[in-house]
Amino acid sequence: MSGLVKRLIVEGAGTAWLVFIGCGTAVFNSGAQGNSILAMPLAFGFALTTATYVLGRFSGAHFNPAVTVGFVTAQRFPVRYLAPYIAAQILGAVAGAALLAYIASGRPGFELAASEFGANGYGDHSPADYQLHSALAVEVTMSFAFVMARMLMSGYKSATLVSPLVAGVWLALSYVVAAPITNASLNPARSTGPALFVGDWALDQLWLFWAAPLAGGVLAGLLHSRLPGDSRDYRVPSPYEGRHGESA
Repeated sequence: MSGLVKRLIVEGAGTAWLVFIGCGTAVFNSGAQGNSILAMPLAFGFALTTATYVLGRFSGAHFNPAVTVGFVTAQRFPVRYLAPYIAAQILGAVAGAALLAYIASGRPGFELAASEFGANGYGDHSPADYQLHSALAVEVTMSFAFVMARMLMSGYKSATLVSPLVAGVWLALSYVVAAPITNASLNPARSTGPALFVGDWALDQLWLFWAAPLAGGVLAGLLHSRLPGDSRDYRVPSPYEGRHGESA
């Protein structure tokens, strides 16, 4: 099995874990007494932290097309891996959503569309009825900040110990802000998995949850590449690099 195939499997598995844990918290606990508004943000944050600690050394632990696009834009990741990584992330998200749907179907009266299945939306499908412009603004802003944080943290020698925790906390905080507006995406793959099962309105509105996070990722990559003291000079070698830093 080639190195790239292993990395793609890891990216798919990590994204599946993210979707299953994060969306599963919302779906399985819907209507439960004492269900906290912090449950989903914390679930996504812990899911990202654990997956990154366990799998990060194999693939870089992007688990998000916006992160991959940001690293490519900043010239921190080979462009030839862009499409395969994104494809693996989408397949992983769909697999995570499929497992979630299978388990949730065991509850009497469960309906994908009625539960909204952790899908992202705006307008009538926003948790608090926020309109398109609000959804666009929060998704671009939170995605930009999240991808920028990921790139900045990856440049330090202590990144392997600290970066997964920072990424998880950052994602959780971003979800606290964005969840009432869009149910929080920041990740096109995370949005695509549930949307394919909900269908109808979720697919109609899915374009926003690709456009906004990717725009945030591109903006973060462009800004990062122009920062003084380019972190590429001192970053921790990534899994796609050779033992002495050269591209594989």
